[in-house]
Amino acid sequence: MADDHHLTPLEQAHQIIHRYDSSSSETRITFQSNRHELDTYLQAVDEIQRNMDSITVSGDDGEQTEQQSTKVNSSIQIAMARLEDEFRSILLSHVSPIETDDYVSRSTSSLSEFHDYVSRTVTDDDDSASVSVHTTGDDDVSRTDDNSVSLHTTGDDDVSRTDLGESSTTTRLSNYRSMSSIREIDLIPSDSIHDLRSIAERMIAAGYFRECVQVYGAVRKSVVDASFKKLGVEKFSIGDIQRLEWEALNAKIGKWIRAARVCVRVLFASEKRLCQLIFEHLEPEADDNCFMETVKAPAIQLFNFAEAISISRRSPEKLFKILDLHDAVLDLLPDIESVFDSKSSESVRVQATEILSRLAEAARGMLSEFENAVLREPSKVPVPGGTIHPLTRYVMNYISLISDYKHTLGELIVSKPATGSRYSDDLTTPDMDFTDHEGQSALALHLIWIIVILQFNLEGKSKHYKDNSLAHVFIMNNIHYIVQKVKGSPELREMIGDNYLKKLTGKYRQAATRYQRATWVGVLYCLRDEGLHMTGSFSSGVSKSALRERFKSFNAMFEEVHRMQALWLIPDTQLREELQISISEKLIPAYRSFLGRFRTHIEHGRHPENYIKYSVEDLETAVLDFFEGNAVNQHSRRRSSS
Repeated sequence: MADDHHLTPLEQAHQIIHRYDSSSSETRITFQSNRHELDTYLQAVDEIQRNMDSITVSGDDGEQTEQQSTKVNSSIQIAMARLEDEFRSILLSHVSPIETDDYVSRSTSSLSEFHDYVSRTVTDDDDSASVSVHTTGDDDVSRTDDNSVSLHTTGDDDVSRTDLGESSTTTRLSNYRSMSSIREIDLIPSDSIHDLRSIAERMIAAGYFRECVQVYGAVRKSVVDASFKKLGVEKFSIGDIQRLEWEALNAKIGKWIRAARVCVRVLFASEKRLCQLIFEHLEPEADDNCFMETVKAPAIQLFNFAEAISISRRSPEKLFKILDLHDAVLDLLPDIESVFDSKSSESVRVQATEILSRLAEAARGMLSEFENAVLREPSKVPVPGGTIHPLTRYVMNYISLISDYKHTLGELIVSKPATGSRYSDDLTTPDMDFTDHEGQSALALHLIWIIVILQFNLEGKSKHYKDNSLAHVFIMNNIHYIVQKVKGSPELREMIGDNYLKKLTGKYRQAATRYQRATWVGVLYCLRDEGLHMTGSFSSGVSKSALRERFKSFNAMFEEVHRMQALWLIPDTQLREELQISISEKLIPAYRSFLGRFRTHIEHGRHPENYIKYSVEDLETAVLDFFEGNAVNQHSRRRSSS
């Protein structure tokens, strides 16, 4: 080494380069452990590069020049191989995936987790009617063997906002938008970044940009893949995703939303910043090329999931997850456009935009599917006791959830529903007069339309009851339930509007009136005076035989009504009590008056207990049995003969 002082700078540079030849069998020295050695090596590379440039500029063709050029090229090749190894070594010393726990927590969950619960609790009471709305554990719309659509509901308790731990949509959206901005983090220490940039600068200057990019991309992509694994981002093709059962896919959507926020706003953004720190201005678009080399495949993997969902088969039970996914992609889109802002990353921006568009179209299609499913739900077996039909529960809980998404759906749903026409001969679809709903949004019109077709379907189902009185109770129960669900949801009530709510209230009251006419007109007809008085030339007064028959008729009719209608069910306590009071207000005064006028004629005859079987108090007590859904012993209600 003593002779090194007599060597030219170029000769010294050649010597240094060959000392660290990566292909030699000597033990390699890691520059990371010796800053001076790395600086010396890089200076040697610079010296050789300057001589290469001067040889190229001079253009001499002499033999000496050719030998010098060959030597310089050989040293450059050795140096680039060594720098490539060093570049890789530095990168490999910083390959820890990001700490995902810092960015993913239960508090940053999206609305999709909210609807993991909702999809299991979309109905309330346990309705075990043998109808096409099956009381299974699957809250979905599925296709039956004949390709008709039938709704499936559970038997769980009613969904309420308090049950779900949220007071309003605003609160849930506040949680949903947690971690809502780009958060770049340091993936590699600054001194290592300085070394990487120094090496990249020499490699690019020597024409080894492609090799530099390939090494960088291979190492950093493995780090991104490791972070994906920690975030739960699985490697699925679009076909794989579409073959998954909805129950499995349902859970994955919520996980994907949380992971996507971290991927775009932390992982991809930080990888882009790292590329800029190392490669910016070293070569036109060098940082963009390295960034896409690193994240293009992972980005495609990430967004393929959302794309597969957006083009999957449409069915109403998927609507809320689709809306969650739509909201997540919409929320991420400005950051996607910011992170992937170069020409080379245009395909990622386009894919995200197209996914958003397809999700919007899917949501519109699913709402239409839901409307058709409600209209065509085919069950014909009457619900026992005329209580609330499972379809009614399902539909009203479903549209209550729709109202929670009024901001998103309000932008997606811009056209009025396709209704029937009052001038059409088609009796399978009801009509709807839009002039009654001027000023209401397209989404509000769709919600009202769903209620209209639900009523239309329920009217059809009511015709399967053999007893007209029970059919009216069925309609009253179900429309009253609709009214209560609308009143119970401020968002839904605002959209439906009080005018339509009043119309619905009028309908269930009308059904109650029709029930009373169908049941009690005949009973009360027994308590009339007509036909009881004898008139003639030889006698006048009350016909005891006619009076006895009248009491017998009343007893028989009331006993049958009491026996049957005690089994009927009005689940709403207030509605049940109101109807019982209304019955009593008509029945009790009429019976009291009739009994007061004619009981002496019976009591002075033989076996009065065979004709006057009820006291006024008996009837008052018996009316309280009505609509409780329980069998009663009629004899226990009758007065004892005195």
